[in-house]
Amino acid sequence: MKSFKLNNGIDIPAIGFGTWQIPEGEDAYQAVKEALVAGYTHIDTAAIYGNEKSVGRAIKDSGIARNTLFITTKLWNTERGNDKTIAAFEKSLADLGLEYLDLYLIHWPANETQFEDWAAINADTWKALEYLYQQGKVKAIGVSNFPKEYLAKLLETATIIPAVNQIEFHPGYLQEETVELCKSNDILVQAWSPLGSGRILQDETLIALAEQKSTSVGQICIKFALSQGILPLPKSTNPANIKRNLDIDSFDLTEEDIRTIRTLPAMGFSGSDPKKVAF
Repeated sequence: MKSFKLNNGIDIPAIGFGTWQIPEGEDAYQAVKEALVAGYTHIDTAAIYGNEKSVGRAIKDSGIARNTLFITTKLWNTERGNDKTIAAFEKSLADLGLEYLDLYLIHWPANETQFEDWAAINADTWKALEYLYQQGKVKAIGVSNFPKEYLAKLLETATIIPAVNQIEFHPGYLQEETVELCKSNDILVQAWSPLGSGRILQDETLIALAEQKSTSVGQICIKFALSQGILPLPKSTNPANIKRNLDIDSFDLTEEDIRTIRTLPAMGFSGSDPKKVAF
């Protein structure tokens, strides 16, 4: 597995296994177990997914050395603020059955739709993540779903630059301004829903490109994210697809292919605008 290097020098495997919408219990356990067998060493979950216990059980039962794995989870919106953030972190750690995390993220920013003091809330929450990092309980800290304006505001008060911003990114939804700000501050962009949660798999241009390369649209999307210096987090519960999503070395995307993908019309957006969500 190739890797990216975070801004604090930590290596992070270049493709992660996403677990959003995989239910707690046997589904999540088996999916993570299959992913680890297939060769994933980077697992991404979140408190709100409700599957941290099953993810942790699969990690433990795999027998794989902990120091060879990269595990991420995220702080949910109801737990913002210093004391609640630290308590939520400890609960996630316990549910996962781990002694430390590799990456901890603020899952969604507080926004102006819900809070007049959204910027102060985000700054306060970030200070709690900085504390956890300084205590050595997590190897890297970052944010998720922070658009350009929100990230710029956080950077005004942060004493530790986020290592990661995990955002929705896929053909048809590139968030170019946010990606540009991240790259200019050495913040790695992670792509959740790199396949558009299946919404873009029927696009004729992508289908034609996949046929030309003797691959799948999903693999095209994963390779495209990597070509942009972005870390994709594909999710699947199908063992064949779990393996297939790692098989991206059998073809190349030319500069023309990448231009074609970058100029696709807007499509596949989940509808979850961080500036307007009410959760």
